[in-house]
Amino acid sequence: MSINPHFLTTIPGFMDKKKLAVIHIVKRELSLSDDEYRNILERIAGVRSAKDLTDDQFHKLMRYFVRTRHYRVTNNGITMRQKYYLQHLKERLQWDDTHFQNYIHKYFHNRDLNTYTKHDASNLIVALKSILKTHGT
Repeated sequence: MSINPHFLTTIPGFMDKKKLAVIHIVKRELSLSDDEYRNILERIAGVRSAKDLTDDQFHKLMRYFVRTRHYRVTNNGITMRQKYYLQHLKERLQWDDTHFQNYIHKYFHNRDLNTYTKHDASNLIVALKSILKTHGT
């Protein structure tokens, strides 16, 4: 009998490593101290460690982060919401980091999402959604 990996993220203590990485990237990008970070975790999701998040709590936390006043990486640049959505699209396409980086370099001539404008990120999102639609994923 095989256990669906998605099922494990709904059990405290089994948070997906990729999602943990996303949380820690956001923590770093928002320049949150450890205390601030843990207080947000507790206030939003009721836990003090991201490892204890369920999948629903993870999404609730991400929605909180993308709605904060710090959600933009730069004033005119890509937003945290866009970065989160791009990560989601990448996962739906089942692309690894190398494939994703090669795609954005080939078609958008820039591998560093942090330097994308909001407009560039929107265009990338539209392109990835079109690929998903074409492949019926």
